[in-house]
Amino acid sequence: MFIKITLVKMRDFNSISFTTKKLVSGNLQVKFHIQNSSRPSYGYLLVNGYFSDEEIMEEIKLRLNLREQSKMDLLKFTFKNEWKDDHQFYLYSA
Repeated sequence: MFIKITLVKMRDFNSISFTTKKLVSGNLQVKFHIQNSSRPSYGYLLVNGYFSDEEIMEEIKLRLNLREQSKMDLLKFTFKNEWKDDHQFYLYSA
C-alpha cells in the first residue's frame, strides 16, 4: 500500500509518503519518506494494526513534532531525569 499526502507548509517539509507492512504480531511497520529540498529524510514507525491511514499520518506528524521540540532540550543528556528514547519511531537523514 502506497499513499502520498501533501501537507500544508506547517514545517519546512513539503510532503510525506508512507508504506505499511503487516507484521506477524498484528502490528504495522510504517516506512515513511519526507521529501524536502533542503533535508530529505525517512523513518520507521511501529503502530497498532488497526490504525487507519489518517491515524498513521497524524501519528507521524505527532512524533515529528515531539522530535523537533526535544532537539533543544538539554535534559535528555543528563541522567537525573528519566528520559526515555522512542523505540517505536526512528528518523534518518537521506
